Amino acid sequence: MTVRTFAAAAAGFGRDLDESFATISSLLERARAAGADVLALPEAALGGYLSSLHDDPEDVPPQLDVDGPEIRRLIALAGDMVVTVGFCERGDAASGHRPYNSCVAVSGDGVLGHHRKVHQPLNENTSYAAGDRFAAFDTPVGRMGMMICYDKAFPEAARALAVDGARIVVCMSAWPASRTNQAPVLADDRWTRRFDLFDRARALENQIVWVSANQAGTFGDMQLVASAKIVDPGGEVLDTTGTEAGLAVASVDVDDAVDAARRFMGHLRDRRPASYLGTPDDAPPVVPARAS
Repeated sequence: MTVRTFAAAAAGFGRDLDESFATISSLLERARAAGADVLALPEAALGGYLSSLHDDPEDVPPQLDVDGPEIRRLIALAGDMVVTVGFCERGDAASGHRPYNSCVAVSGDGVLGHHRKVHQPLNENTSYAAGDRFAAFDTPVGRMGMMICYDKAFPEAARALAVDGARIVVCMSAWPASRTNQAPVLADDRWTRRFDLFDRARALENQIVWVSANQAGTFGDMQLVASAKIVDPGGEVLDTTGTEAGLAVASVDVDDAVDAARRFMGHLRDRRPASYLGTPDDAPPVVPARAS
C-alpha cells in the first residue's frame, strides 16, 4: 500500500512573475504542511492567462522556456514534491514562432513531463499555437498525464493518456464563468457546473485519479470559477475548494484505487475500438459507398 497525497490549487495569478512565485511559494508551504506529494498549480500560473478572450494578439503573457530560469526556479522550490504548472512557452520554428499555452511537471530532479495545450477555445488560437499530442510520463508518484483547461472537454484526450498508462491525470485551467446569463451565485453558474461535470466524468470513464487546478478570482474581464478538486477513479470528489481560492487536499492509494475500480468493470479492458467512429490504425481503410 502506497498512499499519495494530492493538493490542487485554486488561486489567482497575474503578469508579475515575482508575485507569481510568491504565491507559489505560499501554496507549496501549505501543501507540504498537509503532507502533499503532488501540488497542481493552475494554467498560466507563471505570467497569467489572457486578460480577454476577444481577438487581441498583443495580449500575450511573458514567454518562457522549458529550460529557462523560471522553470529552474520552480524545480529548486519543488524539492521532493511533484509540482505541475502552466505557462506561456516561447514559440519555435514549427509554430512560426507563436507561443504555446504549455505546462510542465517538475521535481527537484528536473522536468518530468511537458504538454502543450491542444484544444483552443474561442479566439485563443490568435494568441497561441496548438500542441498536437497527449503522452503520459513516469514520476515518483506513478505514471501521470497532463492537460490544459479546454482539453478536458474532449474525452479522447483523457482516454489517450489512460491508454498510455496514466493512472493520475492533472488538468490545469483558467476556466471562467459564463459570459452571458451569469448566475448570481458562482457555484450555480452553468460553466462552473460544466467544469465540475468534466472533472468527474473524465475520472470515472477512465477509472483514474483526477487532479484539477484552476485560477480563482478575476483577471481582465473574466471571473474564474476556482473549484480545484481531487476526484477518485469512481468519479467521487474527495475534496474541493468550491468557488473560493484555496487548496483541495486528499490522500489516495492510487494503484489500489485504480485496480479496485477496474477489477470487474474495466472500461479500458472492455473497449471495442473497431466499433467506434474512426478507423483503428490496424484496420483496413473504409471505402465509402458510391452515390446512386
